[in-house]
Amino acid sequence: MTKIIVTIVLLVTTQLFSQSQYEQGMSKAFALWGEGKNTEASDLFARIASAEKNNWLPNYYVAFVNTSAAFETKDKDQINALLTKAQAALDVEIAQQPNNAELLVLQAMIHTAWIAYDPMTNGMKLSGKVMELYGKAEVIAPTNPRVVFGKAEFEMGSAQFFGTDTQPICAQIAKSIELFATFKPETAFHPNWGLERAKEALDACK
Repeated sequence: MTKIIVTIVLLVTTQLFSQSQYEQGMSKAFALWGEGKNTEASDLFARIASAEKNNWLPNYYVAFVNTSAAFETKDKDQINALLTKAQAALDVEIAQQPNNAELLVLQAMIHTAWIAYDPMTNGMKLSGKVMELYGKAEVIAPTNPRVVFGKAEFEMGSAQFFGTDTQPICAQIAKSIELFATFKPETAFHPNWGLERAKEALDACK
């Protein structure tokens, strides 16, 4: 996750020079996140979201910051708090844009974090929902690299657990890397993360 954050921060800070108040706020929030100040970044994204009611990106990053942080700690109370905050922010945007593939991918990530938090309790309950979310996102945006990679990454975890063949999944990871090469985010703030993780996952296939 740290590489994702650094990549996002570099992309944003190198592309934004003359900014509106919204752009300045978003740029500052990314900078805070890049400095490891997750709480401050999340709070700033949340303030921007409260002023930008028709813009899904600030709440997306509230959810993303907190979900990323949940994967990086073993403190169960902290994980619970982080994922609860992530879900609350994401719920606002999914209610308005239920067919936004990026939001669906992030919802799948939140569920995956809950599975990692308590596999025995949440694995059976949420694994089907994760695959359903990726399936829906795939129909909406089949060439979105985060959709293809996220689905493959989740399937890889299941395949390794059950000892099934991972080669078809590795092929999908390779496909996602090809899609990352041609993917162009709508703005500097739109999601554009995942390539480094996909490369690491593909290396692990070899």
